[in-house]
Order: sequence, then structure tokens, then C-alpha cells
Amino acid sequence: MRRMSFRSGNPALTSNTFNNAVSDSSGETMTLDGTVNKTSISLLLLIFSAYYTYSMPIEQSPAFVFPGFIGGFILAIITIFKKQWAPYTVPLYSILEGLALGGISAIYNSMYTDIVQQAIFLTFGIFCALLFAYKTGFIKATENFKLGVFAGTAGIGIVYLVNFIMSFFGSGLSVMSIENASMMSIGFSAFVVVMASLNLVLDFDFIEHGAEVGAPKYMEWYGAFGLLVTLVWLYLEILRLLAKLQSRR
Repeated sequence: MRRMSFRSGNPALTSNTFNNAVSDSSGETMTLDGTVNKTSISLLLLIFSAYYTYSMPIEQSPAFVFPGFIGGFILAIITIFKKQWAPYTVPLYSILEGLALGGISAIYNSMYTDIVQQAIFLTFGIFCALLFAYKTGFIKATENFKLGVFAGTAGIGIVYLVNFIMSFFGSGLSVMSIENASMMSIGFSAFVVVMASLNLVLDFDFIEHGAEVGAPKYMEWYGAFGLLVTLVWLYLEILRLLAKLQSRR
């Protein structure tokens, strides 16, 4: 029961994620190896679609950002409420998010030197480092750790919401602007990157727990989806942080 009280800042992985999973008629259960394979497939789909839009002329690639994110958001909502559809919705989600990320990356690359390569390297570097730290027991997802990450992520979510509301009035929070290279703005972005990174640890814990309790086989795709959500967030925030650091020069 102690393990069932876990928390996560990831909206795709809540305390009831595996409790509410519908039994798989095939009788097969979720495994760690299966989730790793599904995550690899999802990442490859995202990378290929991102490269497609990124390699386009800069006049064309931004056109994919809005449709990609809106389509990805719709599929994410469907996946969260219909987890058994994950084997079909998650690959499509990966492709749409890739199209959007490729367009955003092209915009950033036109403004800042080598920023995309740096962001990709840092994102996967953080992912591998935290996975190693989690598997070796260097970082443990204790209840206090989960509560701290959840509280920090919730606070960031409030800032995002306030900034979103202010954008309707032609304004926004200065700390969210990539042109704001103040120490406060850079410090905020660094904090967000840390919180996004620590959410990966909670994602690893959720996936491991799902395999332990024998969740249905389709939850491997859902676990891959949860990781993908966090990785996309982490990549975008690293881009924002690097842009602020380059603006400071």
C-alpha cells in the first residue's frame, strides 16, 4: 500500500494510472523490456518526424508547430482517458509531437548558433544519467522525494497558467521570455529544467511499479507515452534556457 501513494508531476501518470487500467483480453502483462522497446519506437518516430520538418526551409517548417501541438494534445487527452488505445494513439502522438518540435527547433536554430544540437545532447544525456542513477539506487523515489517534485512541478504549472492567461491581454511573465537574460529569468529556467529532469525519476518508478503489479500489456505503450511527455517538456525547457544564456553574451 505504501507504493500506491506515489505522486507525479506528469499529468499522464497519476496515482490511479495502473489502478484504473482495464484488463487485457490477451492475458499478457506489462514488462520493463517491453516498455523499453515501445519507448524506443516512440522516440524513433518522434526523431524522424522532427527531422522532416527541421530539414525544411525555414519559411515552411514553422507551419507544422501549431497543428502538431494541437493534434498531439488531442491524442494525449484521448490516451489518458482511453489507455487501452495507447498502442494506436501513442505512435501518432509521437509523429505529431515530432513535427511540432522540428518546427520549433528550426526557429531556434535560425536565431541561436548550434542551440538545437546542444539541447538534444543535454536532453538525452540527462535521461541516460538519471536512468543509470535510478537503476543503481543512487537516486530513490521516496515519498518525500515524490512530494517535493510534485510540489515544484505544480508551482511551475501555476506560472505557466498565469503566463497563458496574460498572453490573451498582449502581455506575459518576463521570466518566460527567451529574450530576458536576467539572472532571475535564467534561474527560473534552470529550476524548471531540474524539475523536468527529476520527473523522469518518477516516470521510471511508475513504469517499474506497473511491471511489478502485472499491468495489462498495452500499458507498455502508456508508460512510453508518459516518458515521452516528460522528455518533450525537458527538451523545450532546455532550448529556452540555452536561448537565454546565449542572449546574455
